[in-house]
Amino acid sequence: MKNIAVIGAGTMGNGIAHTFAQYNYKVNLIDVSQASLDKGIATITKNLDRMLAKEKISEEEKQQTLSNISTFTNLEEGVKSTSLVLEAATENVDLKLKIFRDLDSFCDEDTILASNTSSISITKIAAVTKRPEKVIGMHFMNPVPIMKLVEIIKGYSTSEATFKTVEELSTKLKKVPVEVNDYPGFVANRILMPMINEAVETLYNGVAGVKEIDTVMMLGMAHPMGPLALADFIGLDVCLSILNVMYDGFKNPKYAPCPLLVNMVMAGKLGAKSGEGFYDYSQNRKAENVSSQFTK
Repeated sequence: MKNIAVIGAGTMGNGIAHTFAQYNYKVNLIDVSQASLDKGIATITKNLDRMLAKEKISEEEKQQTLSNISTFTNLEEGVKSTSLVLEAATENVDLKLKIFRDLDSFCDEDTILASNTSSISITKIAAVTKRPEKVIGMHFMNPVPIMKLVEIIKGYSTSEATFKTVEELSTKLKKVPVEVNDYPGFVANRILMPMINEAVETLYNGVAGVKEIDTVMMLGMAHPMGPLALADFIGLDVCLSILNVMYDGFKNPKYAPCPLLVNMVMAGKLGAKSGEGFYDYSQNRKAENVSSQFTK
């Protein structure tokens, strides 16, 4: 398995492409937008330059990693002759279902189809294909080149052979694969998102301010980043989407998004990527300071 396709050139997609390419896999990075692809490659180059400056890689390894990545705006062309396709598109169920219907039509019958979804049912995604036994979740953590965890989510019909292949592949990327069953939010977000939502509720109720809440969790609970800063880093729209998936899946009020989170997303305050969330990212230095605490 040396030819990989990654769908989506955003934060997760370019991080996944970077990681596979660094371990000498040939990667087709696919996005509908050429501008997004260019931005994704620029991000990968910047991250490689950072690794080069820290002497974690050589100039030759940097160039080899970049040469392993090809870009495509056409999905059908991008997934030709690949052994694994990993979807990392926006966390939108209708979009993901459309992508997997298309992949089922475009890909060889032996190709494994994986999703980086952080909350959407793998069983539901697999059901729109004719190969549910070859559909699996491969949930990387952000930033992908640094974080070790990969949640491997088995859908109802995912075969043991598919699981073992993806598990072995994850270890070749120097990641730690953890087997997870297919329930809303899986493990990471089922635990993380209620905590973030409770932090937003604490702010909403006027118990303490943004920095105060984050300081308590960082200094009192030894978290590397406060929950509100982490929400900004993830994207408030992504947090809201995951909470909605869990609320719909469990019908439990503890997963209901805080009204403040809902209003901020409607107002376009999405966190670091929009320039404003719980923190102000209008100066690049501020944005780097927040994210650097998470990536040390």
